[in-house]
Amino acid sequence: MYRLIRPLLFRLNAERAHTWSVRAARLLQHADGSVLNALYAYQDERLEQTIWGRTWPNPVGLAAGADKNGVALRYWHGIGFGHVEVGSVSAQPCSGNTRPRAFRLPDDEALINRMGLNNDGAEAVAERLKQYTDASGTPQGIVGVNLAKTHDPSIMGAAGRADFCTSFRQLAPHATYVALNVSCPNTESGKTFESPDALDALLDDIFEVRRELALDVPVLVKLSPLLTEHVVFDSALDTLIDIAQDHGVHGYIASNTTPDRHGLQTDRDRLEAIGRGGLSGPPLHARSTQLIRYLYHTTGGGVPIIGVGGVDSAETAFAKIQAGASLVQLYTALVYHGPALIKSIKQGLVRLLDTHGFDSIQDAVGTDPALKRFA
Repeated sequence: MYRLIRPLLFRLNAERAHTWSVRAARLLQHADGSVLNALYAYQDERLEQTIWGRTWPNPVGLAAGADKNGVALRYWHGIGFGHVEVGSVSAQPCSGNTRPRAFRLPDDEALINRMGLNNDGAEAVAERLKQYTDASGTPQGIVGVNLAKTHDPSIMGAAGRADFCTSFRQLAPHATYVALNVSCPNTESGKTFESPDALDALLDDIFEVRRELALDVPVLVKLSPLLTEHVVFDSALDTLIDIAQDHGVHGYIASNTTPDRHGLQTDRDRLEAIGRGGLSGPPLHARSTQLIRYLYHTTGGGVPIIGVGGVDSAETAFAKIQAGASLVQLYTALVYHGPALIKSIKQGLVRLLDTHGFDSIQDAVGTDPALKRFA
């Protein structure tokens, strides 16, 4: 069905097509759930895992950026995602950067965006998440929330940390986990909290609020991709990991988009016309997978990792899982392949488990022979 709709969507610019897609998802989530189940349902107990005290029905999640404001959660879970990450969300509402700010690269099945953290703000998103919880306050499906600093260059330093903490206070009580987006390349200030001192101070404040609120919500850190897929030692990254581990961070997301343009098939003139922005999709796969290996090795597999960047098939998802990711996420592939991809990936993962002789997806985590290069 998506093959019929895609040409129509691709006649629109990337942002408008995304806006209409999310509007459609928002409407479809109120339809008879049996329709979505008939089209997209697929579950196998071998894909289930227990992580952070919750049972995850499958490892395939929707990455942040697709549903920034949490308006279509029932739809995303209805088409088979095991979890949904909302955001990035900031303390204050933000309209983002000027348009155009999202671009397709069909030759690479990739996207470039410089959205500028446009979102409805923490208070509005928190109200939506409240409506998606049961009587005990637990989300009806697994929902992570990705937090970022409000896109305002005047909010820096201590004010920036306070901004993060405001969002955390409002959203963490309604989330399965919270991801700190310290590595977003799409604002004027860049990687504001991906320096050692800044990350250390931010985690100090966030964990203090977490204790104050008596929450057990897991806190994850989302990192930038490696510069190449050949990195086996990075002292700057080691410092960030040490800081995060010292604070008791519960996991990592690997990785964010990247501002560079390495390895693209898209014409250079087209790239120059687009300008700056974060690249996502298949060109990011090798580097994000290597970052997963790096994190898994450095932490001794002690905390879960969510792998994101170029997941567009069962094979790319399985590569990240074997590299050390317990969970994977996608968004760009949804633009090119549509919602049926989720079922296809899950079915393919089960076949790959059989091929490799694993009883469960959890057994496959961290089994990549390439991890020996770090030893």
